[in-house]
Amino acid sequence: QVQLVESGGGLVQPGGSLRLSCAASGSIISINVMGWYRQAPEKQRELVADMTNGGSTNYADSVKGRFTISRDNAKNTVYLQMNSLKPEDTAVYYCNVKDVRLAGTWYASGNYWGQGTQVTVSS
Repeated sequence: QVQLVESGGGLVQPGGSLRLSCAASGSIISINVMGWYRQAPEKQRELVADMTNGGSTNYADSVKGRFTISRDNAKNTVYLQMNSLKPEDTAVYYCNVKDVRLAGTWYASGNYWGQGTQVTVSS
């Protein structure tokens, strides 16, 4: 009942910036956690950043100081501003949403994933 649509990936040079967007759709009342994961070839999927509805954030150590996560709850959208990109940031980035409260329900539940968007950092 929840669909995630990602955008903003692409090819960028080292030191450049990209802004990823992920819009959640459905009969959504609220979303507890929205975030971004990434998976590089031959590596496990890892958390990049997430944010709770209360504003708490988590960042991977490798992106602290370079990436910023933000939310627009009125639009059910999460963003990831990526600055000072490095080749090691190259990966497929996946939007993730956890604990969604849907219209007509009393409890937040679920774990939803976007289709993934490729980010390539290369000169």
